Amino acid sequence: MKSKFCVIIPAYNVENTIVRVIEGVRETGCIHAIVVVDDGSFDATARLAQAAHAIVIKNRSNQGKGYALKAGFRYAIENGYEAVICLDGDMQHSPGDIRAFVNCYLTKNPDMMIGSRMGDLSTMPWDRRFSNQTTSLIISILTGVRIRDSQSGYRLIKTRALQRISLTSNRYETESELLIKVLMRKYKIMQLPIKTIYNDQPSHIHRLTDTLRFLQIIFFSLIKKH
Repeated sequence: MKSKFCVIIPAYNVENTIVRVIEGVRETGCIHAIVVVDDGSFDATARLAQAAHAIVIKNRSNQGKGYALKAGFRYAIENGYEAVICLDGDMQHSPGDIRAFVNCYLTKNPDMMIGSRMGDLSTMPWDRRFSNQTTSLIISILTGVRIRDSQSGYRLIKTRALQRISLTSNRYETESELLIKVLMRKYKIMQLPIKTIYNDQPSHIHRLTDTLRFLQIIFFSLIKKH
């Protein structure tokens, strides 16, 4: 049976970029569904995504990136997709890299793939680099697997793996929680170099608060060993 891929785009107030992301994903020619999870945006994100013929799931209020991702995961599982590819709606991920994810998946069959931006740190803001390298180092030490970019939101995950993992967090730390729980279950993980893109879109990450959340979910996940 031919592999079916679903792209999930968690989106919050990205009306200036969401159509370009959707069109870029569609141009790769290897995706069967594009799902935009609008996390309570108060701009035209949802309307523009619908006009661009994406499937739109809309949260009534802002619940967090992790909450939006979990809604997308449920859709992919319920509709029989083999794997999901997650990328952000603000054009900090190049949709063209999807081809590399799909090609690698079809030849190597990993359970999870992480897009790593660590090949080029020249444009990454210093505080984001510090937060990312800190959490990546801690996860690497505690799990015994070298992870270079633990906070990357550009990922491929098999829905079979998602069905077996319970995620408890709802914000940016959900991506770290998922990674840790995949590692603890000894699933096959691969890391794929991706383009590093930083534009003028404002980040919704709160550096100190979210870094503390990352650390909290790392230790909580390892203690629970789910």
